Amino acid sequence: MQKADMAKADRLREMSGVNTRKCMKCGKCSATCPAYEEMDIRPHQFVSYVENGDIEPLLNSTTIWKCLSCFACVERCPRDVKPAKLIEAVRQMVVRQRGGNYLSPNEIPELLDEELPQQLLASAFRKYSK
Repeated sequence: MQKADMAKADRLREMSGVNTRKCMKCGKCSATCPAYEEMDIRPHQFVSYVENGDIEPLLNSTTIWKCLSCFACVERCPRDVKPAKLIEAVRQMVVRQRGGNYLSPNEIPELLDEELPQQLLASAFRKYSK
């Protein structure tokens, strides 16, 4: 594990306020996630990746854009780990690295489909309309 990766992991813990060591890897967060099938890295895995300092796969993960921010994983966690806050912190890290522009307005219509949860649209609007 590289020093830079551990620094990023520490930064993610600081940004999210999550203590990844509390996770007992029970998987309840992932089991309750409505976007589980769409994710390449599940919420419980996100916590493990950060704990192990394996940040690069998280930065390239589609999960950060698939998370609905419904906080079902937070509610379900018996140890109050808050995986959704970690996912949000990774999303923020990526947005900052890319200069704040993940998608151009012209790219959005081609990403929408009939299966897209409406909660995702409302959540994205709340996050990115500031």
